[in-house]
Amino acid sequence: MVNLVAAQKPLLHGLMKMAGIQPHTIEIEPGTVMSIWVPSETIKNPKKSKTATAATTVKPTKPVVVLVHGFAAEGIITWQFQVGSLTKKYSVYVPDLLFFGGSITDSPDRSPTFQAECLAKGLRKLGIEKCTVVGFSYGGMVAFKMAELYPDLVEAIVVSGSILAMTDSISHATLSGLGFSSSAELLLPTTVKGCRALLKVAAHKKLWFPDKLHKDFIEVMFNNRQQRGELLEGLVVSNKDTTIPDFSQRIHLLWGENDQIFKLELAQNMKEQLGENCTVEGIKKAGHLVHLERPCVYNRCLNNFLASLHANSHQTKI
Repeated sequence: MVNLVAAQKPLLHGLMKMAGIQPHTIEIEPGTVMSIWVPSETIKNPKKSKTATAATTVKPTKPVVVLVHGFAAEGIITWQFQVGSLTKKYSVYVPDLLFFGGSITDSPDRSPTFQAECLAKGLRKLGIEKCTVVGFSYGGMVAFKMAELYPDLVEAIVVSGSILAMTDSISHATLSGLGFSSSAELLLPTTVKGCRALLKVAAHKKLWFPDKLHKDFIEVMFNNRQQRGELLEGLVVSNKDTTIPDFSQRIHLLWGENDQIFKLELAQNMKEQLGENCTVEGIKKAGHLVHLERPCVYNRCLNNFLASLHANSHQTKI
């Protein structure tokens, strides 16, 4: 029987190519490969010859926006409604983090820091000197870490449904509040029931899908289970080991006001901790999956922030 999620992928990939991005694979270091959707105009395919070589890339000519996915799906699935709204004004890059999509590593490191380091190396290899990173959930933690480690590369971040770091106290409070015993039980479902439970807490609206669609989604999206379980273990840090970085970048927290996983009040608390460079914006009638539930509103808010960012940058240069 046809897997409906797998069958939709070629259509989605075709739509992404029409929007102006296409897949590209880059070796970060020996044993580590990252799959990144890049602007089509930056790809230079070699002329046909007997000694065929891989496609190369050139530097982007527009301001760069990097869209970093969460834990339940790879990049293009996560950001399918955002790409088209950005590609006219921005060079859009959509990576698959390690153990998602086609990205793999033989390194035993499972920390968000390692994900951030690999993504930063990949972006630099693609000729990117400055970028705004947009991170959702798990991708938001990677975005925060990139901004902390590479202030010369990351000029601003937009984060939705995420936190600076998953401390043991936040992890325990979040999971117990949602009625789950572990992060893996919530984020790595093995059954239709588990998939429904994840969707129920992630979405504000009540969404119904047939059992087959849930089964197909689990089959396609939740591969590399052992490694992803290790990623979840590598995510939690002790409260005593966490400090608030002194970010130089502008940070915009773009939140679903009905997010049950990371509540709006967490974003407001982060804003107080991060200071005047940080702003918070809530989107009504949206939960954790704010970019999928209310894509038009989300895209408008994101584009407004990006426009203000580059307007300020232009004024500074003048």
